[in-house]
Amino acid sequence: MKILHLDTNHPLLLEQLHALGFQNDEDYTASKSDIEAKIHEYDGVIIRSRFSIDKEFLDAATNLKFIGRVGAGVENIDGDYAKQKGVQLISAPEGNRNAVGEHTLGMLLSLFNKLNKADQEVRNGNWLREENRGVELDGKTVGLIGYGNMGKAFAKKLRGFDVTVLCYDIKSHVGDENAKQVDLKTLQTQADVLSLHTPQTLLTLNMVNTEFINTFQKPFWLINTARGKSVVTDNLVTALKSGKILGAGLDVLEYEKASFENLFKKDVTSSAVEMPQAFQYLIQAKNVLLTPHVAGWTVESKEKLAQTIVDKIKIKFC
Repeated sequence: MKILHLDTNHPLLLEQLHALGFQNDEDYTASKSDIEAKIHEYDGVIIRSRFSIDKEFLDAATNLKFIGRVGAGVENIDGDYAKQKGVQLISAPEGNRNAVGEHTLGMLLSLFNKLNKADQEVRNGNWLREENRGVELDGKTVGLIGYGNMGKAFAKKLRGFDVTVLCYDIKSHVGDENAKQVDLKTLQTQADVLSLHTPQTLLTLNMVNTEFINTFQKPFWLINTARGKSVVTDNLVTALKSGKILGAGLDVLEYEKASFENLFKKDVTSSAVEMPQAFQYLIQAKNVLLTPHVAGWTVESKEKLAQTIVDKIKIKFC
């Protein structure tokens, strides 16, 4: 079987697939149209998020048996059409769930203790102790929306704290010893912290908007390590200004391109970068922490993601 690799990944992916008898071809630079012209030659394709795999691509891939997505989210792949074509979709949420759980906890503790703000002030020669008095996580209620691999990993990290952890998910019976499953209204009534762990779907696009935010009974902290387009940034900024949202940790942003590799596009008439007004507020806000979609992007997760894909291909095709 021939596999076309469209993104660079951990070397073990190529090494172990070769050892299993697969032919590995690499093409990390060709355009999507050029890939479509030769994809009929391949039994498998492995991708991160370089471009979308849509109906046109799948129609051209007449011999394709599987798509390996080296990551968790699969919104860049038309999964329903792939299934109709008999193409198996293999993803690897197990590979970076621990990294996401740790990153989410790190963001939350940093916000609570004003670590980023205090660090910058000390570097600038300002020694402000009272202004940087933090709050403790113990005694708080943490609400998770989405309780799959990522949500469960974060809940596990919270076991060392004296907190109440609630989860809401469209699937029933997903709660466990680390989080009590409740309805959305209960979560919105009790939560001091909201952490998103949902995939990008029609249900989650623009989910966190003004109406959603205002259904929370208490002012709350928001952490988003899931997908940027789940949060309406303009509405988030309004809530930050009013104090309804006390602070935000954002690893993902509404403005990200589909590949996740870039944020803003340049103005075609100049070299300037188009920067929305809402984002200009976020980068100045002391109660906002921003990272460039790296919650699941660790040295260890790079290896674990690749290994997960190899293991699943081995089970299904060897």
